[in-house]
Amino acid sequence: MKRILLQWLQIAAGLLVFAFGVHLTIFSNIGLAPWDCLGMGVARHTPLNYGLSMTAIALAVLGIDLLLRERIGFGTIIDALLTGNFVQMFNDLNPLPANESLWAGIAIMPVGFAFMALGMWIYMSAGQCCGPRDAMLVGLGKRMPRVPIGVVEILLWGAVLLAGWLLGGPVGIGTLISTFGAGLVMQLVYSALRFEPRSVVHRDAASVLRELARARRGG
Repeated sequence: MKRILLQWLQIAAGLLVFAFGVHLTIFSNIGLAPWDCLGMGVARHTPLNYGLSMTAIALAVLGIDLLLRERIGFGTIIDALLTGNFVQMFNDLNPLPANESLWAGIAIMPVGFAFMALGMWIYMSAGQCCGPRDAMLVGLGKRMPRVPIGVVEILLWGAVLLAGWLLGGPVGIGTLISTFGAGLVMQLVYSALRFEPRSVVHRDAASVLRELARARRGG
């Protein structure tokens, strides 16, 4: 039981680091990645701030994951509940004025990507399933087996970005940098850490609950 609790703390710590990276991409002020653009767009038309908008979106995606019968772990649930609110916390705590320099923004974004990759390494190493959006991508990919998963991801991002743009979310050169640069920086960070995400063995929520039940009976 102690090991599982420590893994949950590890997931939360990883999401905190990841959220700081997302905050840096927002602070760069040159356009947002598709999901963040959607979150900002929703926040513009509802009483919710960005953090709560992203939480609502994540919970909606989690519902889609369940409909797609994808594996849901405690990592998926913790991600849905905490990540957007962690980003909002960093946005609120940042004492610096909004960035107005294009070149500074371009320099800040890769630093944000690096923190995001580092946070994902900490989070995924706990082995309690991936975030809601990744689970949805996998679920959609399974239902379009003839379409390469990269194309499925582009189609999904395109739909999310269009929705965010129509809602007034910020789109700019940072959106292009996020779309094409985040994966590259992530790969560089993972190579430096010698981390292969596909080698992680994940346990879904049901498996973890059974493990907790066995631990309780044994205690």
